[in-house]
Amino acid sequence: MQEGRPITERTTDAADPTEEWKEFARAHPQVTALDAFVIDVNGNTLGKRVALEDAAKVFVEGVQFSASALIADSRGLGHDVHGMGTSDGDPDGTAVPVPGTVCLAPWTRMPTAQVVCEMRDMRSRERYWFDPRMILSQVADRCRAAGLHPVVACELEFYLIDPRRRADGTIALAACGPNADPPRRAQNLSMDAIESNAAFLERVEAAAAAQRVPVCGAVAEYGIGQFEINLRHVADPLLAADHAVLLKRIVKGVAQAAGAQATFMAKPFLDQPGNGLHLHVSITDENGVNRFGTAGGETLLRQAVAGMQALMYDSVGLFAPNLNSHRRFLGQFVPRSRDWGENNRSVAFRIPASNPEGRRIEHRVAGADASPHLALAAVLAAILHGVENGLEPTAPAQGRAVGGGADEFPDDLFAALDRMRDSPALGRYLSPRFLDAYRELKRREHAALLRDVLPREYDFYL
Repeated sequence: MQEGRPITERTTDAADPTEEWKEFARAHPQVTALDAFVIDVNGNTLGKRVALEDAAKVFVEGVQFSASALIADSRGLGHDVHGMGTSDGDPDGTAVPVPGTVCLAPWTRMPTAQVVCEMRDMRSRERYWFDPRMILSQVADRCRAAGLHPVVACELEFYLIDPRRRADGTIALAACGPNADPPRRAQNLSMDAIESNAAFLERVEAAAAAQRVPVCGAVAEYGIGQFEINLRHVADPLLAADHAVLLKRIVKGVAQAAGAQATFMAKPFLDQPGNGLHLHVSITDENGVNRFGTAGGETLLRQAVAGMQALMYDSVGLFAPNLNSHRRFLGQFVPRSRDWGENNRSVAFRIPASNPEGRRIEHRVAGADASPHLALAAVLAAILHGVENGLEPTAPAQGRAVGGGADEFPDDLFAALDRMRDSPALGRYLSPRFLDAYRELKRREHAALLRDVLPREYDFYL
């Protein structure tokens, strides 16, 4: 992750959303439609494509669709969680545009704009308690009220795969060009791998620039055909999480336009490294000075690390939200213990080598399939927990981490969800009502996954 001055806020040339749209439409007369979407608890974008002639109304009235879309499963299907979606008649909410988020979606077949929305109750106009953007906003506000101003940057890993499935339903890597074969060997940090995929990466960078998503670098990762894209520091956790979601949408959209598919699945290949969501966090004062790099900063950093250690296992249900997520923990450089250390990739909480202005903690536990908003909410809750209670971390790991209480790690999805829901400490920062609803959703999603007989079952039980 590159260091540099953090982006402080989302900018817009018009405070009035209707004026924002009018200015955008005048500047982009080629646009034929508007994608208006919310961000659900999985980090997916769900909404409607609105015809151009109806787009202006979105900025006046919002756009109506199912409010329970926010708490749907990974496919966008509802499970009547807490009686929402079926028992209550599946009422609509109003998706209201977030100011400053109108932009082009450059990869679409027809010229299309997009806008991020937040779902509100149609009558009261209040935000829903199960909105992941609100969950994160509430934790971030509590941090600021305590004098802790988080600065965040995200890193996301993914694979490029062939959109066509094999005969047995499994997936294969994509070719890097029309006259090339799929990659056959790992090319970790290879500039040749970057150059071979330069056309794809350049389109991602161009789309990110059009959407004001601050991409700052791409690397070839350990996995065959795996990449990581980094985002710049942002002095607004909500904006940082939005950037991560928008980057995933960009990467998937550009890949599809190129005849490939991008997957952020945590463990798409059992014999290859998994995909992670690494969160880099520092704490500044009200003037934007990094407190980790100033007098007393080491005490604050240690307390933040100790809070992450204290809440790590309680938060695994958010960092690893499905069956496949837990396969990632079988791989190399994926932490199962609470270890931390300086410049050490084998630990859960790494302190990267940096100057004092860039001193930060890299939280390495979450998979790329986790909700960036919920994962970051759990991380900020942990920091606040550590600082408020003056916690002290374990001794930093030297060399490859092997301990740190890994035997306590919740080894399966149900254990992780139960521990999350039943955590008094986590429940002090994230709504217990939400944690219970999230647990219910993910258990029902898991049941839906196992509704059909899996091919592997025949090998075991026929």
